[in-house]
Amino acid sequence: MERRICVFCGSRTGDKPEYADLARRVAQTIVRAGFGIVYGGGSVGLMGVLADAALAAGGEVIGVIPEALSRTEIAHAGLTRLFIVGGMHERKALMAASSDGFVALPGGFGTMDELCEVLSWRQLGIHDKPIGILDYDGYFRHLSALFDSMVTEGFLEPAGRHLLVVSASIEGLLASMFGAQETPI
Repeated sequence: MERRICVFCGSRTGDKPEYADLARRVAQTIVRAGFGIVYGGGSVGLMGVLADAALAAGGEVIGVIPEALSRTEIAHAGLTRLFIVGGMHERKALMAASSDGFVALPGGFGTMDELCEVLSWRQLGIHDKPIGILDYDGYFRHLSALFDSMVTEGFLEPAGRHLLVVSASIEGLLASMFGAQETPI
């Protein structure tokens, strides 16, 4: 079975064209490193850019999209495999079960929801898969500061804070998450 990384990212491209460039580079790097991609199944926003770039690079791309979102996020028709599921809980469970690790790119509430859920699951011992955020141009600096504050204020153990890997480069993130010897970049 091919190893896969679940990528959480926006259904919008954001206001900077660099975000789409980032999604392309991330997809190409993940495929070059020998991983498939699992993602939210949409053809719009960073999700669509990510999927298209991974497919163009010859990678496996698995999408998981709820029926209700299959029209608004326009389910991607050209994926290796597309699962249309009943709802968000089923989507997140299938994405998690199909992945060997998780990477968050810039996005909105949905991206944060997915990231925080897999972090909670890891903290509770539901899975033991690496989780990382690609802190492109400081996008996640305030979130990282919030997580640090959770430790300072006694709501999160320092060990829990270390469950999240943060890097400004996808190469560094993959190396930290999976070990440089396992990730030919």
